[in-house]
Amino acid sequence: MKELDRIDRRILRVLQVQGRIPNNELADAVGLSPSACLRRVRMLEETGVIDRYVALLNAAKIGMGFTVYARVQLNRQDGDTIDHFTEQVLLLPEIVECNLMVGETDFLLRIVASDLDAYRQFQVEHLTRIKGVQSIKSEIPMQRIKLTSEIPL
Repeated sequence: MKELDRIDRRILRVLQVQGRIPNNELADAVGLSPSACLRRVRMLEETGVIDRYVALLNAAKIGMGFTVYARVQLNRQDGDTIDHFTEQVLLLPEIVECNLMVGETDFLLRIVASDLDAYRQFQVEHLTRIKGVQSIKSEIPMQRIKLTSEIPL
């Protein structure tokens, strides 16, 4: 893939904030003709720079505003145990982010639920039942300071 130039970066900045902006408005915002802008956007999509378009939901307004970070320690770090855990995580929509970590924690999960009771039920019925899970340490944020999906360009 070619290096992103300043126009590509401008396009990406606008799309990160306004994913549904019409092409003619995007072209105006970045100083291109609509056809040139559309070509660049398609190239950014085809090369995977633009991964997908989504609607960002307000979790609290749909009853899923409780966030928990769970640090998961497995009883083994072999490929089969890690693969099994990741396969199970992919089946659980409450887990909205999962990272394999370096350090004391094997996995760091971001989980959404309606409230503490719902999270506890999820933990008992799902997380603790995944074969290979040794321990789960839950962290509950007191206040969200920043949450963004925008990548600095």
